[in-house]
Amino acid sequence: MKLELIIKIENLGKKYMIGAKEPYYSLRDSLVNIFKKKPNKKEFWALKNINLEIKKGEILGIIGPNGAGKSTLLKIISRITPPTTGQASISGRVASLLEIGTGFHPELTGRENIFLSAAILGMSRQETKEKFDQIVEFSEISQFLDTPVKRYSSGMYVRLAFSIAAHIDPDILIIDEVLAVGDANFQKKCLGKMGEASHDGRTVLLVSHNMHSILSLSTRCVLLSKGKVVKIGRPEDVVRVYQKDISGDSSGKTDLVNAEHYGDQSARFTSLDVRTKDGSPLFATGCDMEIEVVINANEDISNADVQTIIYDENYNRLIDANTLTKGYVLDLKKNHQAKIVFSLDKVLLKEGTYFVGIWMGSFANHEIDAVLYATSFKMEARREDTLYASPYPGVYVCEYKYQVQKNQIKNFNKK
Repeated sequence: MKLELIIKIENLGKKYMIGAKEPYYSLRDSLVNIFKKKPNKKEFWALKNINLEIKKGEILGIIGPNGAGKSTLLKIISRITPPTTGQASISGRVASLLEIGTGFHPELTGRENIFLSAAILGMSRQETKEKFDQIVEFSEISQFLDTPVKRYSSGMYVRLAFSIAAHIDPDILIIDEVLAVGDANFQKKCLGKMGEASHDGRTVLLVSHNMHSILSLSTRCVLLSKGKVVKIGRPEDVVRVYQKDISGDSSGKTDLVNAEHYGDQSARFTSLDVRTKDGSPLFATGCDMEIEVVINANEDISNADVQTIIYDENYNRLIDANTLTKGYVLDLKKNHQAKIVFSLDKVLLKEGTYFVGIWMGSFANHEIDAVLYATSFKMEARREDTLYASPYPGVYVCEYKYQVQKNQIKNFNKK
């Protein structure tokens, strides 16, 4: 069965002028400006020559580094900003969750904002009343329903905003990374809701840096870089290209100065060194590894947990080494540096390519700095007991023993 086309993007481009302001001008201002020396402006194309067709019921994952044009594309599709060239043709009602609190009035309560936001998204008051209980139940903020949203945490904002957007039954649901501020259980609920929307024939556009979400949810994926489409296709293929583009095969010491960082940057990872303990240039199944991170503090930081995470090519989190589980948190003064070395014994990963991410934060949800794909390394199967593991689907090779006991069957009759 041929799926119906719901979004068609043709030769889409968006240009901004760096250093230019676009205030409201009266006729008098405009005439005066004719005689003024014009400022030096530089063109910046956030998007250029984008062509894309999206079908009804599709879940399209949109990935790429910061500044790739992902959010600009969603804003154009959401009719928040107009394109400079080309067009985006859309069929049906769109619900967008692009920024925390979009459509909310800070002085109004959660209850009042449900009706306000639903009206902005095209629902009648009667439709909102019919959906009200479902929205509140899904958001899990019933006890704060009559509290002004200006007192909400960012997580509460997201809970309510997503619940409203998901329950107005839009033809197209657009989500831009804001779910990252929610807790893990609520993120799981949201992913399930987006899956349900797709099964019901609705289209979902999802921007995320969480490759596990992209791989588990998307039916198709597009990679953007510097405002252009790099690859469109199966999520596994597109994610693999993205990971290799931004990390490469760079085991050994990696300079993170120009890497893509996230967090408040009160402290920053400056380098990462992935190595074997015995100095061997090759990583082999069962080897002992060391992962060294260097951190520079831009401000005083305290109670920081530092983590290093090893992922497989499908962004499955395989190994998590962090200081907090060992009872240590990092305190570091401004303009001081810290070096932390994680020692991993008998790393029994199967043959293949793995990615290393690093994270630093406090109280689980305060992110100081993170580099998702800081580096990668190739593991080789050198030991006899792991050479033949590759045909089997498990990702982690563990050491194990087995025992077989045989007993004679009494009164055994051959047939």
